[in-house]
Amino acid sequence: MYDFVVVGAGPAGSRFSRQAARAGHDVLCLERGEVGRPLACSGHVSTDIWNFTPEGARNELLQNEVSGARFHVGGPGSESHLFYKDETISNVIDRIGLDRTLARAAREAGADLRENHSVVGLDEDADGVTVRVRTPDGTETVRTRMVAGCDGPVSRVRRELDMPEPGEKLQGILAFSEERDPGSHVDVHLTVPEFFAWRIPRGDAGVEYGLGAAPGENATDLFDRFLDAYGVETGETCAGMIPIGPAERVTSDRVFLVGDAAAQTKPFTGGGILYGMTAADHAAHEIDPQQPETLGKYERAWRSDLVREIRLGHWVRRAYSLPDAVQRTGLSALSGKIGVHMDKPSTLFSLESLKTLLSRS
Repeated sequence: MYDFVVVGAGPAGSRFSRQAARAGHDVLCLERGEVGRPLACSGHVSTDIWNFTPEGARNELLQNEVSGARFHVGGPGSESHLFYKDETISNVIDRIGLDRTLARAAREAGADLRENHSVVGLDEDADGVTVRVRTPDGTETVRTRMVAGCDGPVSRVRRELDMPEPGEKLQGILAFSEERDPGSHVDVHLTVPEFFAWRIPRGDAGVEYGLGAAPGENATDLFDRFLDAYGVETGETCAGMIPIGPAERVTSDRVFLVGDAAAQTKPFTGGGILYGMTAADHAAHEIDPQQPETLGKYERAWRSDLVREIRLGHWVRRAYSLPDAVQRTGLSALSGKIGVHMDKPSTLFSLESLKTLLSRS
């Protein structure tokens, strides 16, 4: 009988596995394939990422430092509006390397992390959860007190227990060119209906191109046109769903969701690495596997920490659908030096942000 079976070894799953194992729990983490593969997420993150990684990870994973973003209402070559800080705002990292680093840290903490193990069924009962697992050697059955569903936007755990779905799932798509670009600014193009496209310089590692598209849009066609406009050739395309809007409940009797499975993401960028690992820390701190009622403490803790930012993020995203003329006017008026944290839209209203705006005037 394990204390926790963790389904998925992405950032949220590996972070929870590490923290729960460090707390003395018996943890089994199951990854359906190879950790870090297939890639389906951007490697542009806030500098807060290093608060969640083991010592030395920054030296291994850092590819570039970013201090601002150029916003375009049109495509490449169109007028841009720069938002920046004098210091580094965010980092570009080896995204596959991040997953592997976090998985290694979970193992070192004592978690049993197994690759090529797919969960194919779950059954809750009064005493625990029976988990059916497809392994390289056949199907096995595992017993655990609780299950952490950290298995991404199309969560098998969520579907098996008929838990509520995220409010929306966008289509994410990205690819990389071999251009060397040590630039410190990313480019954001508000040319995709209801979302945006991006270009992220990765120093010697190349350039990342990507976009998010609303349901019903042809993401592949939009992405091909975006790359054509830049006149670049890229390698293999990576694609995945981006969950937006957590459900009113991400727990059942003995199962809880974390990360993309719970739609713990930023509505205005789709990023979920930091939000997911933040929620994982709350889960490890609040949940006692022998007391199912503590799942309610997890629900309250992560929502208290993140829901305000998520709600404000929905308001920021609405600006992507404003008429072009309104977007240009707004970007022209607000561009310049900023005092905003990329993971926290609430900082738009902070004292630092106000002082920065006043200093510009």
